[in-house]
Amino acid sequence: MPDQNTTLATEGVDSPMLPDDYSTLPMANQETSLEELELENKVDEMKSIVKSLHDLQCKVAWLDAVDQIEEALSGLKVLAFDANCIRLSMQTYMPKLEDLSYLERVEGAVDVAEMNHELLIEVFEGTMKIKNVQVFPNDIYVNDIVDTAKSVSKSSLQWFISEVQDRIILSTLRHLVVKDANKSRYSLKYLDKDETIVAHMAGGIDAYIKLPNGWPIFGSPLKLVCVKGSDNLKSASLSFHCKVEKLANSLDTRVRQNISSFVDAVEKVLKEQLQLDLLASDSSA
Repeated sequence: MPDQNTTLATEGVDSPMLPDDYSTLPMANQETSLEELELENKVDEMKSIVKSLHDLQCKVAWLDAVDQIEEALSGLKVLAFDANCIRLSMQTYMPKLEDLSYLERVEGAVDVAEMNHELLIEVFEGTMKIKNVQVFPNDIYVNDIVDTAKSVSKSSLQWFISEVQDRIILSTLRHLVVKDANKSRYSLKYLDKDETIVAHMAGGIDAYIKLPNGWPIFGSPLKLVCVKGSDNLKSASLSFHCKVEKLANSLDTRVRQNISSFVDAVEKVLKEQLQLDLLASDSSA
């Protein structure tokens, strides 16, 4: 006859308490576990509600910002937006040339009533801080404005759009003035990114002229940066180039306010200095 203890060991005996069997837990422990589960569920539910409210708040703030932009800036229409992107249709109204005293001297310039652009503005999700901007058509340089908007913590979307519209006005006026000033003796090209006019003159000489802030709306004097091109200039000394720049930039302010008169004067200074340099070379030979 088998030993009773051996039989019990062979058949196995259920453990009187398993960790995952709530039915075997004392009543107090069961109630505590249920309360913890209920609390966890409530916490999860509250987190979900808070997230929904935050998302709603962000959306409301975004809509308010859009409304403020449309109210603050004329000629603006929101085409589409989502959590981190907004697409705007923007009309920039150009000032009449006769209202700008300096530009009254521009002959043959045609008034442009408005300029149309679209802006695709990407922002960091949940904020109005600018991340990236694309302009269509891409005919103006705005990278510096975008960089400023990124670096200045208090810059707003309204500020950015206003700066872009100012840039459009200034760039358009500069192109008009440069187009009007082109002559058969030389041709002019405006480099928007560098805010510089390149005057292609006779003999393969290029004069690089820096535009001051606000020109031509404000009649601040232009500045000759350098001259490049011909073999004579390439072989000329550094002191020669410095002298040409100094003479050009010391001309009467009225001469340097107007691109045509300034290029004429630069051309004259170059001819005179090249002749003097040639005479000096001959005398020392």
